[in-house]
Amino acid sequence: MKIKLIVLDVDGTMTNSHITYSENGDEIKSFNVKDGLAIASWRRLGGHVAIITGRTSNIVARRAKELRIEHFYQGVERKKEVLESLLEKLDISMDEVAAIGDDLNDLTMLRSAGISFVPRDASSYVDKIVDVILTKKGGEGAVREMIEYLIKKEGLEADYLALWE
Repeated sequence: MKIKLIVLDVDGTMTNSHITYSENGDEIKSFNVKDGLAIASWRRLGGHVAIITGRTSNIVARRAKELRIEHFYQGVERKKEVLESLLEKLDISMDEVAAIGDDLNDLTMLRSAGISFVPRDASSYVDKIVDVILTKKGGEGAVREMIEYLIKKEGLEADYLALWE
């Protein structure tokens, strides 16, 4: 597997970028179950997964725990710096990283990754610097599309399907 680590932004990639507050002030987000299955599959194939997000949210922490995402960073202003630190820890090069993000705070991380992705509804500024613009919107299967793109690119389709047979 050439790509050893996938790095996920949250708002606008794993979610549709909407943040809803209840009358009590509770934050509500929706995650795509299909994305979750693909993330779990990537992990089962031996790949690493990280979430690096600018916001801090108990809901995101819960989702990361559910998906057993082992590298989870919230409230991050400089995503590339956190990624570089993680790569050193994992002994992985930037060429072995696939990253997805959707907005200006993802620019430096996306520019650095071996392969970079944005959902269809990402910022037009970010579209200009990535390798792949996905057909799905954030929160609507963009992460799944990215992972399945990587699985095909890496020649892992048979292994991917065998996980569920």
